[in-house]
Amino acid sequence: MKKILSLVLCVMAISAVRADDVYKKDVRARWLEIAEASKPELHYETVRPAAIVKAVQDAAAYQGWRYEKTGEPEALYSANFNAQREVTLDFGRHLVGYFTFHVKELTNCQDAPIRLKFTFGEVPAELNVPLDPWKAGLNRAWMQDEVVTVTNVGQPITIPRRVAFRYLKIELMGHSSWDFALDDMWFKAQSSAGKVQTQLQPSCPDIVKRINEVGVATLHECMQTVYEDGPKRDRRLWVGDMYLESLANRYSFRNNLMTKRCLYLFAALATEGGVVISNCFEEPKPHAQDISVCLTYSLLWNSSLLEYLIDTDDRTTANDLWPVALKQVEAALAFVGEDGLFDREHCPLWLFFDWRDGLDVTTPMQGATIFALQQTYELARRLGRESEVADYPKLIKRMTAAARKHCFDAKRGVALSGPSRQLSILGQTWLIKSGVLTKKEGARALRTALSTEGCVMPGTPYGTHYLIDAMMLCDMQEEAHDYLIEYWGGMVRKGADTYWEAYDPKDDFICPYGYHPVNSSCHAWGCTPVYFIHRFPEVFQR
Repeated sequence: MKKILSLVLCVMAISAVRADDVYKKDVRARWLEIAEASKPELHYETVRPAAIVKAVQDAAAYQGWRYEKTGEPEALYSANFNAQREVTLDFGRHLVGYFTFHVKELTNCQDAPIRLKFTFGEVPAELNVPLDPWKAGLNRAWMQDEVVTVTNVGQPITIPRRVAFRYLKIELMGHSSWDFALDDMWFKAQSSAGKVQTQLQPSCPDIVKRINEVGVATLHECMQTVYEDGPKRDRRLWVGDMYLESLANRYSFRNNLMTKRCLYLFAALATEGGVVISNCFEEPKPHAQDISVCLTYSLLWNSSLLEYLIDTDDRTTANDLWPVALKQVEAALAFVGEDGLFDREHCPLWLFFDWRDGLDVTTPMQGATIFALQQTYELARRLGRESEVADYPKLIKRMTAAARKHCFDAKRGVALSGPSRQLSILGQTWLIKSGVLTKKEGARALRTALSTEGCVMPGTPYGTHYLIDAMMLCDMQEEAHDYLIEYWGGMVRKGADTYWEAYDPKDDFICPYGYHPVNSSCHAWGCTPVYFIHRFPEVFQR
């Protein structure tokens, strides 16, 4: 409730800055038209189940469950499902799209409806732990269990809900005396990603190949008609995910039109004060979740625009959206005092850096604001607009000095955050990304933090991306290589087909929402090994 109230106050505060719409109705309409014109085409593939499987409870398996193959799917198609009553199928890989099945009579005639329950799961535990009574803080309806009543057999039945899964459990919930078989089923998988445009070096180690393959699969599944954050849950466009997806897209599918579409959607759906809202939906018409303003994500929109310009040299788009970039920085600077410090205490906005309970974001936000100023100035330089942001270099210098004075413990050689002087990995990474710490200082800070008991670690691949990024900026190539292999390789070794929303090597049940089945097991922000592996082949492909 406190978070919701804070977000509402945030929107009110931003809207109060300007009573009028800073972008004007006709401009927003044009931006939406450009977004629609940039909408990618979906590609489809028909996939049938690969095996019949049974669940095995195994303490050594991820979240305590795994599947073993027991038969071929063809055995199901002629079997009396009245007698079998339940079956679990493995489709062999993660898929996003629509499921269709067909029922036929075996004996007598259909004298009553059939009621079937279909439960789709991304990982084995999702189909083998109790869902009710519901324990999670998010809506129970996100879970992918659907009940279908078949009143007439002999024609294909498509479940209208789009699902994301690998495993499917089918249960008979109601029937009469007549016998029937599920004599066919197929899945219409969809993605707009297209073909991968890059290759690994032939000598690339097998574990790196697999890490890259799973990263590509994650991005593939999340590239629908926008960069979705997770095709199972949320199923929307988030700024932070878009930024990381666009980096991975550069070194895989190179579908830059997707990035353009997403940039324009966020611009068109910004608040009346001009601030980009953290996430938006496409249906029934494009709209943003207007109580969800996340300033860290708003600032990353600028980085996404800069990276898009670097990838495409599309100066028309960058100039068209330049006013939006200025507004994001303006929103952040409203909370920066004369002392050069970001005033975390009086900022009502949501400041997200990672799902990790207790993370203090004071120092990360200082670094993120400096980084945004740098990124926006670079965008201006590439567009020949430096005169419009001529004060940025002085602001960067002032905020950098303030960060070194108030956020950096020179004696210990680490960044500390907030009144409790918290030591966290993300406190180090954002002072490194912003250049507050030198390469030498940054390397020392990261090594000290990583070796200190009680240091707050990232809880997701999102936060871990910035750790690897910071290591590379500090010339910690060996540590970056080993950490990437250990972290993302850890998910691969535990059976990941796509990368998970939350992952802690020491806690298979980590969940930001109170109950692990609701986690997204195909989450966009996990795809960035693709970026690192291809961006730095001399480090990660050896």
